[in-house]
Amino acid sequence: MDCHKKQLFPEISNDHRLLQECPLLLPQDGSRTCYDGFITIKERDVRIRVEIPLDRQLKNARIYCDWMLQQSVQDYQKLIKQRLQQSDNLTDFLVEFKRILNSSVRTNEELSSPPPPSYYTQLIRDIVDLGWDKISFVDEEFKNINLRLHDACGREHVFALKIKPQYPKEPPECRADLPVPFHLTWPQEGSLESVLTQASDAMDALTAFWDEMDEIDQNTWVLEPERPTRGDTIRRLALGNNASLHMEVDPRHPRMFPECRLLGPEHVVTPLKKKLNAKMHHWDPQLSILRNLQSILGIEFPSAISHSKSDFSLECGICYMYRLDSSLPDQVCDDPRCGQPYHQTCLYESALYHSGSDPCLPVARASIWCLENALIAISLFP
Repeated sequence: MDCHKKQLFPEISNDHRLLQECPLLLPQDGSRTCYDGFITIKERDVRIRVEIPLDRQLKNARIYCDWMLQQSVQDYQKLIKQRLQQSDNLTDFLVEFKRILNSSVRTNEELSSPPPPSYYTQLIRDIVDLGWDKISFVDEEFKNINLRLHDACGREHVFALKIKPQYPKEPPECRADLPVPFHLTWPQEGSLESVLTQASDAMDALTAFWDEMDEIDQNTWVLEPERPTRGDTIRRLALGNNASLHMEVDPRHPRMFPECRLLGPEHVVTPLKKKLNAKMHHWDPQLSILRNLQSILGIEFPSAISHSKSDFSLECGICYMYRLDSSLPDQVCDDPRCGQPYHQTCLYESALYHSGSDPCLPVARASIWCLENALIAISLFP
């Protein structure tokens, strides 16, 4: 009987389910195209309004909610729209909508009342004292503020602040693209000025590091990272002949000998390794990293001026891709007549597939494959 009634009166059944899921969300008209009220998120009732078009197409419905909730779910708008298009009725959508909201809203603080007027008064006063030219971004709730600073060499840096409701008694959260952690020391009642002072001190301590990395980036061909940031301490530099130098620089002691690893075919990197080990004691902290490496290795690093990308962008011999999940081919066939590069992941997966246990087997097979193809090419093009 209940099943028969559900088929005859689907609207009644849906209304009953909606009342169970959202008892405070009520229809505002007889046609049930507008609902207004509250849904419960993290044990707090938040205002919501749903307007459904006359053609009953739920995918074209419009959802309105309280501004604090809107800020919490702004990164989930695409997912919410997808659920709206996939749901058969309003109740199914609201169940999914509540699930998304409960996942996205991490704490009850995100749904709490707005800060008192003194919060905004203090912040605006601090910004005026600091200077609006130091602010690159501020949201409409004054909860997220980006400070724009320049170091001694004119490089721009951004410190992103998330202001807490108890500011200035409580310090803001601070994020910046630095190679070392930035720990903010907060007095009893600090200000944005104290953040600026500490950020400037942190940048001054890293100026020498950024000078070194800039010289490397401008005068070599950097294979990785593809787009270096101010926080990156690692560089992989092209040497030519499928060889490269992977190094990590200590940001606190940037002119000390970096951690180095030479990658490439043995007949290319072995002489370089011998030079590096034999002349390591000649490292001069008064010289830059680049000049020291050029002097010790006896080479000139390829750069964007002297070479093109095609000189170094060699595809993996297994997957036929250059960049695989942000990694480059770092294993090279040792045969001097070949030099075909491979991704380490591709070689490992090939080992599991072909041998089941011996990861060295595909390297040998890959070398044989390279040599066979080279012979074929010779026979085709005498």
